[in-house]
Amino acid sequence: MTDSLQDVERLHRLQGLTDVALGHLRLDELLGALLVRTRDILGVDTCAVLLHDEETRELVASAAVGIEEEVEQGVRIPIGRGFAGRIAADRRPVILDDVDHADVVNQILHDKGIKSMLGVPLLIEDTVLGVLHVGSLSPRSFTSDEVKLLQLVGDRVALAIERARLHDEMLRLDQLKLNFVAIASHELRTPATSVYGVLATLVERGDGLSAGERDELLRMGYEQGDRLRRLLEQLLDLSRLDAQAIKIERKPLVLRAVLAEIAEAAVSREVRVELDVPSDLAVAADPLVLDRVVSNLLVNATRYGKPPFVVTAIQRDRHLRVSVFDHGPGVPEELRARLFDRFTRGESARGTGLGLTIARAYARAHGGDLVYQPDEHGSRFELFVPQD
Repeated sequence: MTDSLQDVERLHRLQGLTDVALGHLRLDELLGALLVRTRDILGVDTCAVLLHDEETRELVASAAVGIEEEVEQGVRIPIGRGFAGRIAADRRPVILDDVDHADVVNQILHDKGIKSMLGVPLLIEDTVLGVLHVGSLSPRSFTSDEVKLLQLVGDRVALAIERARLHDEMLRLDQLKLNFVAIASHELRTPATSVYGVLATLVERGDGLSAGERDELLRMGYEQGDRLRRLLEQLLDLSRLDAQAIKIERKPLVLRAVLAEIAEAAVSREVRVELDVPSDLAVAADPLVLDRVVSNLLVNATRYGKPPFVVTAIQRDRHLRVSVFDHGPGVPEELRARLFDRFTRGESARGTGLGLTIARAYARAHGGDLVYQPDEHGSRFELFVPQD
């Protein structure tokens, strides 16, 4: 076959690959189909995609043909290191004519006997989604035309991956919305029904009730009304956080005074909260974030933990670290993996199951995080807020 006919055939196959990309939405199915087509287009022995894990700054083997061991063994390549890591860091194609004498981090490439490789970055605008690479079991010199062709394939693969991810995210958000509405409706119904029941009894039978009965009903109505108010505030917080409508406003704060005010408002007068915070500790933070996070942690600690309740704060590693500690039994191990998920509660929990979700979301909106640290003497939650 002449070179021109080969080019026409390759372009025809490339169009077929685009059709596959448009026809699949599930990411795992999509990658499997694309890699087979890519291997055939270039006449190579192996083809693999490594996707960028932004949290760890690593490339993770996600799909492979002819070198399935990469995925089975969970290969991870640091950005900037080895063959694939250089492609992602430099955002340009890389050719290895002789794998045996190249800087390769992934030992599987040697074990499979791959002699020559070509890889290209998967880019969406200026964002690196990952790396697409192909390999040959016999020595091969990849041409500039083959580099251009693989980059065209890579561009289409990147678009397909982005589209599949958006589709998966839309499905996840739709399911989350359905779950949220169902659970929120259930949570609202209980206090709303209680408040209505109390008011209906007072209106319909008020004259026939004793003073003690009226006082008990009023107390119950107040408690359920306060529960309803807090739940509505939490749902409003979640909607703002989901819509990214929370504007972070850093202000210079004398931290001890701020935390003292938060503690006083968050817990009843009978509860003593110890502050182990330097009186001269000045920080830059959003007071609303501090209030939402620390108040939720204190309510949680006093509800499920045991005294003494202690709030500490230090500045270290360019971060403000605020900890809320109690001497209770701690979070059951079976709950820890989903501790910050919405509506997660233990069997004896009395809250809405939203407090920790909201607290972590506020922490992350501030560029920090909230973590749980089990302790032999109780529970510790620690808020991190960057100070750069």
